[in-house]
Amino acid sequence: MSGLTRYEKETIILTNEADDFYEVYTFNSALKKKLAAYAKRHPDLCSLKETTKEGSATYVVDKARLSLRLTEPYSEVRKQAAREQARDNGFGGKVAG
Repeated sequence: MSGLTRYEKETIILTNEADDFYEVYTFNSALKKKLAAYAKRHPDLCSLKETTKEGSATYVVDKARLSLRLTEPYSEVRKQAAREQARDNGFGGKVAG
């Protein structure tokens, strides 16, 4: 157990314009699993640099393999259409019977 608060368990993506890689420092369990699996499949593009006793891991990832995606918020019309589609497909509603 790390003794750190959730607030203290950061994810930091660090690079500079001269490097061809990102350093990804994280406590996030799901992200650590994804990075570990990717490093196993592609050791030439991603590798574990270090771990800490507190539970963080730092991976080095080729810059061409990691991207940041910003998404627009859903409009009310799109949210309603998604609700209706989910309901029609049996998600989130009561089962007819």
